[in-house]
Amino acid sequence: MASSSAALLRASRARLSSSLSSLSSLSRTSLASPPHSPSLINYRSLSFSSAFRSLRSSPPRWSHGYDWRSPLSLRAQIRTAAPVIERFQRKIATMASENAFKGILTSLPKPGGGEFGKFYSLPAINDPRIDKLPYSIKILLESAIRNCDNFQVTKEDVEKIIDWKNTSPKQVEIPFKPARVLLQDFTGVPAVVDLASMRDSMNKLGGDSNKINPLVPVDLVIDHSVQVDVARSENAVQANMDLEFQRNKERFAFLKWGSSAFHNMLVVPPGSGIVHQVNLEYLGRVVFNTDGVLYPDSVVGTDSHTTMIDGLGVAGWGVGGIEAEAAMLGQPMSMVLPGVVGFKLSGKLHNGVTATDLVLTVTQMLRKHGVVGKFVEFYGEGMGELSLADRATIANMSPEYGATMGFFPVDHVTLQYLKLTGRSDETVAMIEAYLRANKMFVDYNEPQQERVYSSYLELDLADVEPCISGPKRPHDRVPLKEMKADWHACLDNQVGFKGFAVPKDSQDKVAKFSFHGQPAELKHGSVVIAAITSCTNTSNPSVMLGAGLVAKKACELGLEVKPWIKTSLAPGSGVVTKYLLQSGLKKYLDQQGFHIVGYGCTTCIGNSGELDESVASAISENDIIAAAVLSGNRNFEGRVHPLTRANYLASPPLVVAYALAGTVDIDFDKEPIGTGKDGKSVFFKDIWPSTEEIAEVVQSCVLPDMFKSTYESITKGNPTWNQLSVPANSLYSWDPSSTYIHEPPYFKNMTLEPPGSHGVKDAYCLLNFGDSITTDHISPAGSIHKDSPAAKFLLEHGVDRRDFNSYGSRRGNDEVMARGTFANIRLVNKLLNGEVGPKTIHIPTGEKLYVFDAAMRYKAAGQDTIVLAGAEYGSGSSRDWAAKGPMLLGVKAVIAKSFERIHRSNLVGMGIIPLCFKPGEDADTLGLTGQERYTIDLPSKVSEIRPGQDVTVVTDTGKSFTCTVRFDTEVELAYFNHGGILPYVIRNLMKH
Repeated sequence: MASSSAALLRASRARLSSSLSSLSSLSRTSLASPPHSPSLINYRSLSFSSAFRSLRSSPPRWSHGYDWRSPLSLRAQIRTAAPVIERFQRKIATMASENAFKGILTSLPKPGGGEFGKFYSLPAINDPRIDKLPYSIKILLESAIRNCDNFQVTKEDVEKIIDWKNTSPKQVEIPFKPARVLLQDFTGVPAVVDLASMRDSMNKLGGDSNKINPLVPVDLVIDHSVQVDVARSENAVQANMDLEFQRNKERFAFLKWGSSAFHNMLVVPPGSGIVHQVNLEYLGRVVFNTDGVLYPDSVVGTDSHTTMIDGLGVAGWGVGGIEAEAAMLGQPMSMVLPGVVGFKLSGKLHNGVTATDLVLTVTQMLRKHGVVGKFVEFYGEGMGELSLADRATIANMSPEYGATMGFFPVDHVTLQYLKLTGRSDETVAMIEAYLRANKMFVDYNEPQQERVYSSYLELDLADVEPCISGPKRPHDRVPLKEMKADWHACLDNQVGFKGFAVPKDSQDKVAKFSFHGQPAELKHGSVVIAAITSCTNTSNPSVMLGAGLVAKKACELGLEVKPWIKTSLAPGSGVVTKYLLQSGLKKYLDQQGFHIVGYGCTTCIGNSGELDESVASAISENDIIAAAVLSGNRNFEGRVHPLTRANYLASPPLVVAYALAGTVDIDFDKEPIGTGKDGKSVFFKDIWPSTEEIAEVVQSCVLPDMFKSTYESITKGNPTWNQLSVPANSLYSWDPSSTYIHEPPYFKNMTLEPPGSHGVKDAYCLLNFGDSITTDHISPAGSIHKDSPAAKFLLEHGVDRRDFNSYGSRRGNDEVMARGTFANIRLVNKLLNGEVGPKTIHIPTGEKLYVFDAAMRYKAAGQDTIVLAGAEYGSGSSRDWAAKGPMLLGVKAVIAKSFERIHRSNLVGMGIIPLCFKPGEDADTLGLTGQERYTIDLPSKVSEIRPGQDVTVVTDTGKSFTCTVRFDTEVELAYFNHGGILPYVIRNLMKH
């Protein structure tokens, strides 16, 4: 087996190295005459301005049908330069060898004469297996056929995908080349930092640093930096943006530098919207037309909710920042060919039931079914009852139900949405013609070809009922009618995902305090944060206008939200503001305190800002279990706000309803929300709008012109962004005193030869975890605690406490991020015997230290460390630093019951060994306390390691057990051999 494995590894490496060889040799030539180009252009020396001048008349690489090009237009710059870059990219693809499937390249005629372009025709292969493939698998197949050069992608890879029914259960590996990459600023900054650092490394090794450049379109939307510092104010948007720029000027300038230093990169400025809503409404192409070749849009993004675009029929999912960087640099993604769960929808939602109720129901169903590492594909007659925005809501929460994608194939509803959002009629006609010709369009007016799925689920939409999820996990759905009983059970239950262990005699405690001179009180379950936030819901006009209608009815009846509740509204794009104004509902949301606070993620990612000091003191001094209700997608402990221990996900209209009630401890069916101006009790049913009411407002107030004008202005930036001055150098000038942008140590002392395979010897256990440790627990996220190692570092570097900003904003500085790794205040580490917090035991001395301080003590002594964990280790977002951080702390391996898909691959990407206990075993059943020292026996030659092989782990206490090493593909073994994916890329570029 070892020789067979070695042969596979050599073949895999040869394929990737050869493609990089092609890339490198091409970058050394002048690219003198790209196809169809009359001018001679040297790509490496191409300045953006000269590209614009030479290509001003060229067609854009994709278009929504509006000519918004101007000297200041970011979109124009990318559009105009893109044909050169894409011809460059296509030339790379054709250099290795001619496409093995060139015989099926087929013309797609226009109805009025001429052609849209050519495409690789799946029907022309004439293989009946293709007809029964899920639509999502067809996208992988088309990509493999189009990129089949028998180097990066082989005929054998194509056959594996065609034979999906038989190959997918066998966990076979396939290469995939996404059409583009999507970034947001939290994950985008470290990606650009890494690219800049790779350029420096190439330079130091004597190579050409300009080889480090994106080869596919990269869109970066700055949306994760705005915080809700100012709320309940007409001036909140400007005030929060001013503070955002004050805190993040250095980061923003760095990203602006990257947008010009790296080719093919678009940066959408702050204040424009949330990345996934902008992707849905504007960036999504659905079908690319590049140099006359048509192919499906596909995207990988450095944010787990990239899956939202699946609702538009675009295959997209989240990857680690490390993987995204490799994809930008022309590397094919290596992935296991996934199983596909067919999810049939039937019936119709009842009156008053929202898309949020539906997605929370779907999330619970799929979580129970088990879909980690799989695609979910929706079909059935119920699809016609779902708007595109409803579909996008369901697709958005794929990470919460664990799937790689929640895919909705393109149909008439998709085409209608494309027109609504301003895509031109010609573009939509091309999309429909291409997808129909390639049998990738669903027309429910025609008989449906039966598809084969790996497993099946079905939901009658009529069975969905109003619900929320919480208090600590997105898949812990609670029907609204059961909420009061569930809340009291949570108070009683022992501490856990559904428990707070509040003694019976303390459950009715009332904390009275003064709020700006006005008497106020809090109880367990009192709402202190009510946030309409997150692309999950703000992209959906029905729930946003529904929230406006609830506010309107409440105002008319005389209800008001208590002033000490921090209310906020953060739309995912300017379109939301336009239709709220058009409908006349914005003023009612303002009256209830839901003023617009900014255009970004805000509360959903923990940027909720500070609570009023009086409220914070009342919670802390009385140990109140305070609640946040938000229209987000994540409610893990410690994420939304440190002082809200109960966090519930709800639809925007329910957020308003709970804000009005002031508590989650209420039965909406039986108890009044409040007292109206006439002295009568007002119940939930009195303020809840009907489905028909909402539909009427949506129909009359959500208009195509709103999308056109919003995205025309988005490309022009804003005055503050436009005034940022940045250098024109291709190499970044690192400022050693910066606490935001710092040159990372990943390539320090790097040599041309890879370090090779390594085991682990006599390692100490840094942390011992149970189940469901999320990347929110691992990765630095949210605010920087005043007593933490990161706070100490910042204070030592002259940063005032008020200027700490969030961890997310400092992801470009490895020194801050390493100190913030495992710094979550709700961390439960078994070494601490029940104590909760970001500390651990330094085993040799028995001292209790911050995790960072303990790790540094181990490193100083030359001692390796490992992490023990339970099931679902690494679920959640914040993924890039959840792997980079442990690597910088000196963690060499993680042994868990199971891993979340992306986090496992990111650990490999940073050179950390992921291992799984055997089924039925874990640290507890094996009698492991974490006090032992661990030796993991791995062959010294990577050619002797097989993906998924068994390895033996031995402790110094005499225990021995077998684990599965979770290098899942030969490519991952190659990354491990090089010490990670980025050194692998650099060495290959250097060699060729």
